[in-house]
Amino acid sequence: MCPRTTEVLEKSIVSLASEGTRYATVNKALALIQDDVERSIRGKRRIVVKPNMVTCSNQLAATHVDTARAVLDFLLELSKGEIRIAEGSAGNTRTCFKNYGYLSLAKEYGLELIDLNEDDSVEMKVYDRDFREITIHLAKTIVDADYRVSLAIPKTHDCLIVTLSLKNIVVGSAQQDKSLLHQGYPAMNLNMYQVVKQIPPNLAVIDGWVGMEGDGPVSGTPVEMGIALTSTDFVAADTVTAHLMCFDPNEVGYLTYARDRLGVGDLAKIKVVGEDPARFRRRFRPHREYLEQRKWQVPSEVLQRLLK
Repeated sequence: MCPRTTEVLEKSIVSLASEGTRYATVNKALALIQDDVERSIRGKRRIVVKPNMVTCSNQLAATHVDTARAVLDFLLELSKGEIRIAEGSAGNTRTCFKNYGYLSLAKEYGLELIDLNEDDSVEMKVYDRDFREITIHLAKTIVDADYRVSLAIPKTHDCLIVTLSLKNIVVGSAQQDKSLLHQGYPAMNLNMYQVVKQIPPNLAVIDGWVGMEGDGPVSGTPVEMGIALTSTDFVAADTVTAHLMCFDPNEVGYLTYARDRLGVGDLAKIKVVGEDPARFRRRFRPHREYLEQRKWQVPSEVLQRLLK
């Protein structure tokens, strides 16, 4: 995927909404960027909505079904393409679909649920901790989609400081060898960037009704925010969300790599529409390994070789 032009990069818009319910909040956030979504989804036929279900036993760590319902209602008004919901959980994906209400959602909307862990695969190269190439497998449904929607939650992370729309789609799309992405902080951040270049989200939806701090992405504690953010620039969406969590986006390695290569990562070049972001900043307690996680930098001579 080629970098966007400077003209496009300077016009990225992120919406920020806060309404009375989770559904209404996500719906309002999407409505605020409806023109952007209409342009981006026009002509797309293979639409995949990717929730976050890293575990099957903790709703706080998983995309709420009301978020998915709001997204489906919005997209169905704009597109006649085939919409499927797909996830590759770290647990049993089918169990996650059942536990979180997605089986009834799929029946209600007549949609197919796909377990990405059982999908056909496409090989791609990433790096081990010594920056040697290794092979992983990505779910073909995600690779072949021409419109990807990442439904994320603002959470701290045990390796990458925060997990948002970028990481949601990358790790969920990796199959039986998800662990191969975890190659120490420097290589892991680089791998997030390498993979998302192949499967970039076209629409980021970040459900911040309740976030997670501390021992995320599974065992942390709730942070009441009452917001949702959306953007057709997933880098901008993740950058604004990290800022709202009181993390410096420049400390997040994979966002640093993606910045200005795949989207806007400069807060000064992002227009936030809707609510005033200053009202909703909440200092998230970082993961206990936070100081170590900040040591993600790759030696410059190695980075030049890998990103040439």
